Amino acid sequence: MADRIYDGTEPVRVNKWMAQSGICSRREADALIEQGLVRIDGERFTDAGRKIQPGQTLSLDQGGTAQLDARMTIVYHKPVGIVSGQPEPGETPAVRMIRRANVFGPADVYPDNHSKLAPVGRLDKDSRGLLILSEDGVLAKAIIGPESDLEKEYHVRVRGPIFEEKLKWLRHGLELDGRKLRPAKVTQTGEQSLTFVLKEGRNRQIRRMCDMCELRVVDLYRDRIGPVRIGDLPEGQWRLMTPEERAAILKGK
Repeated sequence: MADRIYDGTEPVRVNKWMAQSGICSRREADALIEQGLVRIDGERFTDAGRKIQPGQTLSLDQGGTAQLDARMTIVYHKPVGIVSGQPEPGETPAVRMIRRANVFGPADVYPDNHSKLAPVGRLDKDSRGLLILSEDGVLAKAIIGPESDLEKEYHVRVRGPIFEEKLKWLRHGLELDGRKLRPAKVTQTGEQSLTFVLKEGRNRQIRRMCDMCELRVVDLYRDRIGPVRIGDLPEGQWRLMTPEERAAILKGK
């Protein structure tokens, strides 16, 4: 990481500014500070409450830069039957499916017992498609944080009659759990198929939206999260997210 000069007008806690600047998450900043890997104007410190003053320069030791560079992010084509989050007894979590045997294309690093990959957003057991798993707190916040404006695109096959009034309901006006949903882009792409583009990810949102319009989802496939598309990644396989994809997500957060 290149040195950064704090250009604010008031002193601010270093961990907070590192998170706001997209260097790392606040938790990651706390860990780096505790290890003595962060410096202000060349001075190493381990006080989590330390503030940076206007005009001061923040830098990371080589070990801190290496830790941040080593954060892994996986793009996985999740099949039906694999759960993205905490599994119930007998279920298989997606993180357990990220192995050397099913990598797609070249990879210079692989998850091991020390990896802390976590799913970034939901994709329920009965759905398939693009799932991101990451150790990168900044990336996760950009995708699923409260201020995220990233689009998620889904292709859905349903049973039941589709007509314009239902499409209007799906696009705007529905509520889940007493809260109004953000407007969605919903287009009919075939006799029984729809494409949804959402900017939120409530629990089983598309299935519940369709249920309210007397449509039964028989297949749900996520194709895109922001600028990242599943492309030609085969089902059940994974690849590393590229630095260009990460930068595009952070730019569009």
